[in-house]
Amino acid sequence: MIQQSKDRGGAGDPRVAGPERDFVGYGETPPHPRWPGDARIAINFAVNIEEGSEYSPLDGDPKTDMALTEGEGMDTGIAGRDLAAESMYEYGSRVGIWRIMRLFEERALPFTAFACAVALERHGILAKRLRESTVDICCHGYRWEKHWLLSPEEERRHIRRAIESLERTVGRAPEGWCCRYGPSVHTRELLADEPAITYDSDAYNDELPYWAAVRGKPHLIVPYSLVTNDCKLVPRGIQTADEFFSLLADAFDQLYEEGESAPKLLNIGLHPRMVGHPGRARGLARFLDHIGKHERVWVARRSDIADHWRRQFPPERAG
Repeated sequence: MIQQSKDRGGAGDPRVAGPERDFVGYGETPPHPRWPGDARIAINFAVNIEEGSEYSPLDGDPKTDMALTEGEGMDTGIAGRDLAAESMYEYGSRVGIWRIMRLFEERALPFTAFACAVALERHGILAKRLRESTVDICCHGYRWEKHWLLSPEEERRHIRRAIESLERTVGRAPEGWCCRYGPSVHTRELLADEPAITYDSDAYNDELPYWAAVRGKPHLIVPYSLVTNDCKLVPRGIQTADEFFSLLADAFDQLYEEGESAPKLLNIGLHPRMVGHPGRARGLARFLDHIGKHERVWVARRSDIADHWRRQFPPERAG
């Protein structure tokens, strides 16, 4: 059934507006996705391009963001600019992104850029490389807005500004959208008004795409994951390349086994300032080689997965 989006609260109550919750989804027998080449598994690598878009006193924020840095969770007591954290972010855009891209290019594998618009405004060389490539773009916001704190009018302006910025820097609009952490109760309806956005990934609740209804019209969801994601490499999490490889390989092996009868989508999120370090990149490299040893594996751009789902499961057949 296509999930409906409506206001379930009191008049204008912002706490409970938005989509209804669905605890069932596809249930015990999800549809066979019919991936290209009769693949047993589809894999999407989402490379998060965020460096320069994080919270910073240089952009009017009260303090430096430390998310997914080696200092995450530390109480530094620094109220303004944290120069150490700033340089950890810069490692991602100066070094890490190029290492990750080389790993994919050497194996001729595609990935999707989860791009914050400001990050590419501040990195013209990378924007030019993406412009000249076949990489697809899933917009990760203009900066790192907390969408749930914005009014619908403010959020609409932020969304439009981000799309227009990427059109300038990359030369094409993003096909999809994924908020930094999570959406507001209004985000999906606002995205449905943007012709360029053909899907969103602001959901973590499935291993297959699905259709939602927004104001009575179908809207495609391609779920994301924070499990098979290098966010696990924070200082108090996974410590070694072998551990990261094992996490990814075990997820792949499980889904590959299930995929003989019920293929799924494996989402893998990567951050240049995390997995881009040499001692961690080896785990990613080993995983890329691991999947290369298997047949019937579809490594795809996110936009390709969305296009496939529209062709195979158009919304009139999704109810």
